[in-house]
Amino acid sequence: MAARPRRWKVVGWREWVSLPGLGVDRIKAKIDTGARTSSLHAFALESFERDGQEWVRFEVHPEQRHTEVRVPVEVPVVDRRWVKSSTGDRQFRPIIHTDLEIQGERWTIEVTLTRRDMMGFRLLLGRQALRGHIVVDPGRSFLTRKGLRHAEIRRPERA
Repeated sequence: MAARPRRWKVVGWREWVSLPGLGVDRIKAKIDTGARTSSLHAFALESFERDGQEWVRFEVHPEQRHTEVRVPVEVPVVDRRWVKSSTGDRQFRPIIHTDLEIQGERWTIEVTLTRRDMMGFRLLLGRQALRGHIVVDPGRSFLTRKGLRHAEIRRPERA
């Protein structure tokens, strides 16, 4: 018997997603196949040690152009790497792992932390986060219905 082909989740070039491991229920992400790594807007970023391991403490503003909502986060650092930004600048950024949830599917991704105040999106999802899970329709946006889990979307009943 032949294996069933994988049914890919399709997303647009921008989507509502959640980062449940960080306590972020809803954040607008730019799906960027031109970027290798993912990046999250993190402010008040500070490093500290816990049980012999490096951790970071920071806050996230999940709503674009709004600073009232703040989500405090503490997570272990898995690495630090040089990352070339979209402006060509090189930054030595902390790397963390967190779960990404989109269209009812959840998987762990690697994210760099940096200030994204001047960027259009608080979260950029790069190729590494997408690979093996979703494909992008660059002509569409918000296929995930404003961040609702796929199972929660109410579809009109047909007569």
